[in-house]
Amino acid sequence: MKILICPDKFKECLKAGDVGLHIHKGILKAVPHADCRIIPMADGGEGTVDALVEATGGRIVTVTVHDPLMRPIESFYGVSGDGNMAIIEMAAASGLALLKPGERNPLVATSYGAGELIRNALDLGCREILVGIGGSATVDGGVGMAQALGIRFLDESGREIGPGGGNLKDLTRIDMSNADPRLMQSKVFAACDVSSPLTGVKGAAVVFGPQKGASPAMVKQLDNNLTHMARLIKDLWHLDVDNLPGAGAAGGMGAGIVAFLHGKLKPGFDLVSQKVKLVEWIRWTDLVITGEGKMDFQTAYGKVPAGVAGLASKFDRPVIVFTGAIGDAQDKYQPLEYFTVLPIVDKPMTLEQSIADAGRLLENAAERTFRIMELGRRL
Repeated sequence: MKILICPDKFKECLKAGDVGLHIHKGILKAVPHADCRIIPMADGGEGTVDALVEATGGRIVTVTVHDPLMRPIESFYGVSGDGNMAIIEMAAASGLALLKPGERNPLVATSYGAGELIRNALDLGCREILVGIGGSATVDGGVGMAQALGIRFLDESGREIGPGGGNLKDLTRIDMSNADPRLMQSKVFAACDVSSPLTGVKGAAVVFGPQKGASPAMVKQLDNNLTHMARLIKDLWHLDVDNLPGAGAAGGMGAGIVAFLHGKLKPGFDLVSQKVKLVEWIRWTDLVITGEGKMDFQTAYGKVPAGVAGLASKFDRPVIVFTGAIGDAQDKYQPLEYFTVLPIVDKPMTLEQSIADAGRLLENAAERTFRIMELGRRL
């Protein structure tokens, strides 16, 4: 039997590659001669660097950049094995997790550090830039990112506006004359897992602002400021980023990458699956195994298990999904034939216990599953 193991990470405990290794160990306990391949997956968020570095035989680059409050931090990004593609997680420089709860304030938080990661990748000679935009602390429309790449955002007096979404109201002119010239020789892709527009009731400020520390008054201010930015972009370049699906991802970073870097937005799973040649591996296999930490209503909207299952169904390959927990709305992610979700927890335990013991739980669940399959084959 040929088995493809292509899981996402289990958040807060295991990287996608480690999830795959534990599943593989469990399978071999039950079926020692199983022919398995592990292809770590991601959807553009956390884990994208690890997945694509492993898939391409690349490497991790560490670099000092600035966090959302412009403090120096050690960050990282990935470079593909051929040295041409940089894989960047915006959250590694401009992420919400880098701030303490009391520090979260999207009026002043900037995406400048994400731009520094892009600039450093250009310095290394990378000319394809894949930016996973998720988990950001910012609602600045990608302006901070663009400032790090030489683009100037000026007020009516010709002075550079300050950092953060709160200062976008002062923007009257965008000066591209000093933009890093290497951007014109590069392809930039933003991997996102949301289709939110830039503004309005489904936009960056209203939907995601509160989790970044925005009060109701701040949400209104940020939404108005992003609307102002979008109008200026439309006036300057006849480019409507306001209603572009995905423009509101990561506090408007989607809009910024399109407008300022001439980039393209794509679903994160689609970008990653293309890079790892997932379709070719699904054609090869008899059985697909994937997984994520929790299956819930979000799974159906571009997450790894749903994406894997959708591709596998095109080739009539059955899919097993291992997960730490099953949430509500199973009908949204389990509509496919030959698709089953198996929780790995084997006894009553706390979330903390399941996270600490995730590796063993995965191995045991995989072993049990394949012993049952072997038993069924003999009946």
